[in-house]
Amino acid sequence: SRRMNSNHGIATVIDAYRKGLKGIDLARIYPAVRNAVMEKTLAPWSGKPSGELDRFYHEKGYVPALREGEEETIPEVHGFECRQPVAVTLGTSYDEWCLAQIARELGKEDDYEYFLKKSYNYRHLFNPETGFFHPKDKDGNFIEPFDYRFSGGVGARQYYGENNAWVYRWDVQHNVADLIHLMGGRENFIRNLDQTFREPLGKSKYDFYSQLPDHTGNVGQFSMANEPSLHIPYLYNYAGQPWKTQKRIHILLNQWFRNDLMGVPGDEDGGGMSAFVVFSQMGFYPVTPGIPAYNIGSPFFAKTVISLPGGKVFTVIARNFSKENKYIQSAELNGIPWEKPWFSHDDLKNGGTLELIMGNKANKQWGSASQDAPPSEGELTD
Repeated sequence: SRRMNSNHGIATVIDAYRKGLKGIDLARIYPAVRNAVMEKTLAPWSGKPSGELDRFYHEKGYVPALREGEEETIPEVHGFECRQPVAVTLGTSYDEWCLAQIARELGKEDDYEYFLKKSYNYRHLFNPETGFFHPKDKDGNFIEPFDYRFSGGVGARQYYGENNAWVYRWDVQHNVADLIHLMGGRENFIRNLDQTFREPLGKSKYDFYSQLPDHTGNVGQFSMANEPSLHIPYLYNYAGQPWKTQKRIHILLNQWFRNDLMGVPGDEDGGGMSAFVVFSQMGFYPVTPGIPAYNIGSPFFAKTVISLPGGKVFTVIARNFSKENKYIQSAELNGIPWEKPWFSHDDLKNGGTLELIMGNKANKQWGSASQDAPPSEGELTD
């Protein structure tokens, strides 16, 4: 297949299966999705059989970057798209996590353990000195000197893909818990997340967008206009500050999705942009396809009713709803007090009511306990 950062069609398979979509024959599908990572090249926009670059990845656990002026020798690599080594390493780590989940469902324990271990490959490119995912050369050395905003040429493709390092810093949606660990804990994670929305462009808009034409819809270095960013505002839920997710979602949707000529900040990419808006306006969002759960944000409607098969409905009610009352004060799920900033797909598909009491000041305690964080894979223990 031709793809950008690995092959996220694999995520579609496990997500649909775990959400109960009928007619999915995992045993029949598994060889195809496995081969999409193991037999096809990971070089962006290629679709050719795997080669030297892929052998390096499967042996060393990361896609190597070229140093400035170093000649490309891999025939699978597109001249314009380049290797995008950080983006591809991170994306493939997620896809290998998805493969591990499919293998687990099929009882293929050896494959499960193999791909689960590889799902931590993003760690190979994490720079503990800076807290960013940083390209390495074939010898395992970080590329230096380096600018996390502007290194990588047009679209940052020599290292990332369409967006810069500030966006790909958060591209571990299958394992946010481990990303928090890598960054030194919740406090540092929150500080880094806050700074993403504050960091200046560093150049004039003309110069910035000349180099990064897809990195638009900026709030700091965050890009509302491109799909690698869409989950980022919800990451506060994982680190004990869901009130910042609630605040940020309202700011972003009001700023970038207005009913005027500037009301769509970027391309659709298969409906990803519209899905972000629709989910977020209802008050929740699926951060990790493959984990059947939804992060709670902040609704844009007093009442949303989702019709389900068999006459069931799932209702989201926002009490005291107003433009100013964007913060959750308390919540109930089916009449039971609810302290988690997420709920499961089963909660949705079985029908029920999520009731959110809203207010104009943040309740910084609701959803803040570490044990209430949304699910993710967790730290590597062996």
